[in-house]
Amino acid sequence: MSARAWAELLRLPALFTVPGDVLAGAAAVPGRPGGRTLLAAASSLCLYEAGMALNDWADREEDAVERPHRPLPSGRVRPAAALAAAGALTAAGLALAARAGRPALAVATPLAATVWAYDLVLKRTPAGPVAMAAARGLDLLLGAAATGPARGAVRRALPSAALLSAHTLAVTAVSRHETTGGAALPPLAALTTSGTLGLLLARELPAGRGAAPTPGLPGSAGARPRTGRPPLGTVLTAAYTALAARPYLHAALHPTPQLTQRAVAGGIRATIPLQAALCARAGAPVAALCTAALAPLAARFSRKVSVT
Repeated sequence: MSARAWAELLRLPALFTVPGDVLAGAAAVPGRPGGRTLLAAASSLCLYEAGMALNDWADREEDAVERPHRPLPSGRVRPAAALAAAGALTAAGLALAARAGRPALAVATPLAATVWAYDLVLKRTPAGPVAMAAARGLDLLLGAAATGPARGAVRRALPSAALLSAHTLAVTAVSRHETTGGAALPPLAALTTSGTLGLLLARELPAGRGAAPTPGLPGSAGARPRTGRPPLGTVLTAAYTALAARPYLHAALHPTPQLTQRAVAGGIRATIPLQAALCARAGAPVAALCTAALAPLAARFSRKVSVT
């Protein structure tokens, strides 16, 4: 069982899409990221990788037919080892969340349950995309719970979590057809979703620690609205929309397996600028830049490690 085989099993390039969840959640609440935020990020990474290992274990028979090159059907990683890794990573993720505080553990526990439920039960049901979207939203709320005040942190981060969940729902719906193709409606719906999210990101969102919230939205009572849009947020929003929209359009016009797979890959890559845009909109430019910097690293790493 080589390190490369484990890197393929855990889909390490996709790991770069994870820290932005916690950073966007932390940006949505008052307070500065600190040690608890780092613990939450480590917990998030562990739970994500637990899901990757469990996914291949649950799909090992299907992959033997459709993806015989994957680590489990090719024999490069033993199924028992993959299942053990999923269990160990889940335990580590929950332990790290506990160190980040009781609010963080209260979010990490349903997150872990959602990951296991998706991989073992829900993936091939109509509830599958919803479960995946819920997991992404909970991951963002994990960062908020670990960073913000004990009361109200999760509530303040709900608008950002809703936008990220909507994006994930669209990508997951498209991914259900990536081996067969032939479905134009999911990429068309994803294209509409990305455009809608771009418009919503262009509007004022409830602010975190760096700017005043919009009146009438959660956590905004008595606050004065912002009058300008920071250029960073505008650039990141445009990057998200452009990165997601083009492959979705191609897959909607020609829903072949190859173009559908490209649409899924484009949607996954677009997660990073979306997270960065959420950070920027919440008044956290440093977090936005740090998140955006993960995109070229993910692209470079993906050329070395297979994720399909």
